[in-house]
Amino acid sequence: MGTMADTFEEGYWHALLQDEEAVVADPIVRHDGDEAAGRSSSGTSAAASRSIDVLWTLAQQACDGDQVLTLNVTGFNRGGLLTDWQGLHGFVPSSHLLGLPAVADEEQRKAEFAKRIGQQLQAKVIELDRARGRFVLSERLAHNDRARIELLLADMQPGQQRRGVVTTVCDFGAFVDLGGIEGLAHISEISWGRINHPADILRTGQAVDVYVMNVDRSQRRIALSVKRLQPDPWATVTERYQIDQVVEGIISTVVDFGAFVRLEEGVEGLIHISELAEGNFFHPRNVVHENEVVKARVLNVDVAHRRLGLSLRQTQPPTRNDEFAFRAPNSEIHD
Repeated sequence: MGTMADTFEEGYWHALLQDEEAVVADPIVRHDGDEAAGRSSSGTSAAASRSIDVLWTLAQQACDGDQVLTLNVTGFNRGGLLTDWQGLHGFVPSSHLLGLPAVADEEQRKAEFAKRIGQQLQAKVIELDRARGRFVLSERLAHNDRARIELLLADMQPGQQRRGVVTTVCDFGAFVDLGGIEGLAHISEISWGRINHPADILRTGQAVDVYVMNVDRSQRRIALSVKRLQPDPWATVTERYQIDQVVEGIISTVVDFGAFVRLEEGVEGLIHISELAEGNFFHPRNVVHENEVVKARVLNVDVAHRRLGLSLRQTQPPTRNDEFAFRAPNSEIHD
């Protein structure tokens, strides 16, 4: 079973190198085992015909020697530019590009990337891992003082608050440029509340304050959090919600087993299907709908598991049939 670090590593790359919508200038012939950021093509030039072993060796020498490489831009994906260096295909993350305007619209972002196809850029290697097919470069580092960037990385410590700019928003989270070094805020660290997508909170080009959770200098990985700069609402939830209290909230999600109610930012309660209404009904949506404002009674508060149980039916007045049920057997009913 993989460790949490392994999960973060693969998740990081899944988000960074996602290329299901990649756009390339020419078809790329992939060799068996090659991955998104380290592919070799079957180009017709003498350089491209070199063995893959030689190409990786040359790339390692360039990395060790802190050399500036000249790359051809062959395409792009949502994370950055796809490049070719002597037949070895690499990747330049958007936060490591120079002159990329901050745009919030995804189509505008794609248009900016598309302008660079066919151009050349100079970059330095920031990660090289043949086993995982990763050849990642930085245009910014080639034009900046590496010593300054390394000092910035050395100064980065867990627990710090930093200000950065969102460079990429994807299903997995959001990448934030911290001044030449990019960090990742996982979707679970963006808001105390449940969100469907990081784009619900963040957008490309947005300036954002972040909390540094972890720094892996050897892999140049920085884990960030947006939500941890705000108090955890569950830390004081018992001060605001007690059993039998009637509260008001908005239906945020309706599922087969009930409905979730957003009581405040970061705090949701669950109305189980058995607590929605009296009688039989086919589905919770026959009783409530998303964005509906409801009043519910608090049944239980479980801070340890961040759960709050609610009841809708226990706040409803009894139906006429219920009133009849409580009458004495011989009582008369007058219209």
